[in-house]
Amino acid sequence: MIHPRDILLGAQAGAFALPVCDHYSGVEARMKKSLQLQVDLTAEYGTCVFDVTLDCEDGAPVGGEAEHAALVTELALGAPAGARVAVRVHPVDHAHFDADISIIAGQTASKLVHLMVPKVESVADVQRAASALDAAGARDLPLHVLIESPSAVHRAFDIAAHPRVQSLSFGLMDFVSAHGGAIPSSGMGVAGQFSHPLVLRAKLEIASACHAHGKVPSHNVVTEFKDLAALQTAAQTAARELGYTRMWSIHPDQIRTIVAAFAPDEAEVQTALAIIERAASAHWAPVQHDGRLHDRASYRYFWQVIERAHQTGHPLPDAVRGWFLA
Repeated sequence: MIHPRDILLGAQAGAFALPVCDHYSGVEARMKKSLQLQVDLTAEYGTCVFDVTLDCEDGAPVGGEAEHAALVTELALGAPAGARVAVRVHPVDHAHFDADISIIAGQTASKLVHLMVPKVESVADVQRAASALDAAGARDLPLHVLIESPSAVHRAFDIAAHPRVQSLSFGLMDFVSAHGGAIPSSGMGVAGQFSHPLVLRAKLEIASACHAHGKVPSHNVVTEFKDLAALQTAAQTAARELGYTRMWSIHPDQIRTIVAAFAPDEAEVQTALAIIERAASAHWAPVQHDGRLHDRASYRYFWQVIERAHQTGHPLPDAVRGWFLA
């Protein structure tokens, strides 16, 4: 059977290229627990549903940046085979950025799935990071970037267009703080971040920039980490209304809720499976399903539903699962 990615031009859109959750941790004990949790949940779901990003920016104590970078390097090198491990380094204008790249990327490039660079303001910052990675011998390591200011939002489309960038994330709290009090603190909360016009506009600009260039839009954290109902609301809104295909976690209890919120519902998965199976049987010519005509335009959408189902651990028929092993 011909693989959908060989038929449906654009079906392998970058927006669905990564696990739906990116879990951040910067304290040694928690980083170790996060790496073990990834192993456990991969076994449970049958696929890796979240990345582990080891954090240097907020995790490293002031004055202990080099020691923390060495710890992160040790943990990344010791991660199990097949683990999805990333690192957030300091911003490109930070005194320890170059040391982070030299210590971490220089030794662990083959173990990392991406490098997160915070406080990116322009394409020049992206190029600075890419050049540093190249110099460290990590030429193939993708960059993820944090958009955290009004000026960065303004340049989001140019930043997303850079070939080294794989994903853009929204830094909610820094974005609100960058407005000098013009956005109230409620804009950082679950309710305010989806209702304040400036915050909502920024989220939409970032998602749109990513989709325009085939990159992954990653939604910000929910700091009310004990309020799983609020987290569910935020994750569902980001996924279903704002076009995000990935979200940050800052507590292990958030991971399952995020995965569930970004998963397609059962009825949509069954519809997608029926349509793609019928389309494949018809050699991808137009078909009818439930009285509606479908062709390659809608096939692309339903294939992406199946991709999201796979990413979130939804049971799939063996023949369909084989597509993801090809």
